[in-house]
Amino acid sequence: MILRRLCLMLLGALFLSPVLSAAEKPNIIVIMADDMGYGDLSCYGATRVKTPNIDRLAAEGQRFTSGYCSASTCTPTRYSLLTGTYAFRRKGTGIAPPNSPAIIQPGTETIASLLQSVGYRTAVIGKWHLGLGGPNGPDWNGELKPGPREIGFGFNFLLPTTNDRVPQVYVQNHRVLNLDPKDPLWVGDRKPSDDHPTGITHRDTLKMDWSHGHNSTIHNGISRIGFYTGGHAARFRDEDLADEWVNQSNKWIESNKDNPFFLFFSSHDLHVPRIPHERFQGKSLLGFRGDSIVQLDWCVGELMKTLDRLGIAENTLVVFCSDNGPVMDDGYKDGALENNGDHKAAGPFSGGKYSVLEGGTRTPFITRWKGRVPAGQSDELVCTIDMAASFAAMTGAKLKDDACVDSFNVLGAMLGEKGAAGRDHLVQQDNGKGGNYGLRVGHWKLQRHDSKQARNVKVNTPLANASVARYRLFDLSNDPGEKKNVLDEHPEVAKRLTALLDKVISDGRSRP
Repeated sequence: MILRRLCLMLLGALFLSPVLSAAEKPNIIVIMADDMGYGDLSCYGATRVKTPNIDRLAAEGQRFTSGYCSASTCTPTRYSLLTGTYAFRRKGTGIAPPNSPAIIQPGTETIASLLQSVGYRTAVIGKWHLGLGGPNGPDWNGELKPGPREIGFGFNFLLPTTNDRVPQVYVQNHRVLNLDPKDPLWVGDRKPSDDHPTGITHRDTLKMDWSHGHNSTIHNGISRIGFYTGGHAARFRDEDLADEWVNQSNKWIESNKDNPFFLFFSSHDLHVPRIPHERFQGKSLLGFRGDSIVQLDWCVGELMKTLDRLGIAENTLVVFCSDNGPVMDDGYKDGALENNGDHKAAGPFSGGKYSVLEGGTRTPFITRWKGRVPAGQSDELVCTIDMAASFAAMTGAKLKDDACVDSFNVLGAMLGEKGAAGRDHLVQQDNGKGGNYGLRVGHWKLQRHDSKQARNVKVNTPLANASVARYRLFDLSNDPGEKKNVLDEHPEVAKRLTALLDKVISDGRSRP
């Protein structure tokens, strides 16, 4: 298998254009959607929502049919995107709580530090959800370090956690923006006082009701996970998030247009609570979930306008991806299920967020570099975890052997080079709590369930019967929805894939 991949890579190298013989340093923008499924864009078949700006990226570049994130929840995918390492290799990469300390520690090689080492200006703007601060967690009223700036980002403007968790403030570089020291910010996991308003005690005041779990502190008429007090001058309005990400990004791009730059535009759309700006509400047939897709598409369009206005589109590689697959009711009564109609958010795949089915990690993946990446569709297997090694190869950054240990150099495939191969296998994981895995090799997909229960899929057979309960095998060429378990019909394939998955996990690395 590895020999086949090396042969394909060597074959691809024969067809690479001459300019790849030397390091290239285009600007790089990675746009990551949140909870967007394979079928949520019109360029991937959606009909109940229109995404003309993202469709334009796809029309002018490569649209991947086998593009993946590495996990079916946000924190582990974001960890693996930046570090090039599967999140299951490090404890504490499940869904980060509000007061999580920094998950990626200083000294860890990241996409940002690699690119910084070869002269790139670097920034992350948008959702972080990878923890801040030392072992005791964030000092919300002091310096929030370590954080992005300690792992290679020269600038950050963040939503520190995720917006269904507290607090609703921006973090610029090391501090909460606009924080009044006379009104200190407190964040905790227990109710601060008996009279503290929550989604349970003050449910009749909410402008968006909760369905499960999201019933603690109320801000902007929406109750969240966790508790906080103070920091009122620093708090934002949910409806303004996308505008702020675009404004901050455009300012930063303009300030750094004369240098090679890397921008990680980390959108919160279409994660709950889905509260798009008023001008986008009602713009789709899918309720607030679809309206949030329209809002994200607008964000992409605004960034592309800036590249065109500054005359740097021909020197900028844009990658569009998602952190995991779709989810409908994720804790709020926002009409996502009621308005879904015949929309297939995961496209032809089963499952979604939280699961190791294809719908959990196979997502939109688009690359555009005007004049450099040819327009077309690619069936090559690529993953967000591969950006570290691929960008290092493109720019000449030195990638140490013990860094980014699961990131493959699939640059040729990402750039649409003739004959270039993607990766030959990929491990998928859920949020880490259940210890469930998926392994795709060619058209085969192995599921390994170390827990009986996983969101979007239930393993009914007792775990004691390991040959049935723990493993399932599917032929994606005939069964993309993973409906028919063919493990008994193909025991040798199941044995081979089981051994490979065990090896990838036990070896502590998979990068050649």
